[in-house]
Amino acid sequence: FVYMIKTRNNKIYTGITTNVERRFNQHKTGKGGAKFFRGNPPKEIIYTKKFKNRSVASKEEYRIKQLTRREKERLISQQR
Repeated sequence: FVYMIKTRNNKIYTGITTNVERRFNQHKTGKGGAKFFRGNPPKEIIYTKKFKNRSVASKEEYRIKQLTRREKERLISQQR
């Protein structure tokens, strides 16, 4: 999965995982979560998309990280 999380201070984090809920909980508790969340507490999962393998997911994660905030918001709104 590629996923995006919105933080309490309205930033967007993008990552990949095999289990979105588990990964979100790791970010929330700080146990195994990304350093990004130390100063930006996670609020909610705002985007998920499943891929056939890690390689394809990693490429999509990289592509999304290159997008502007407006482009990311457009991607999120298309999923909802």
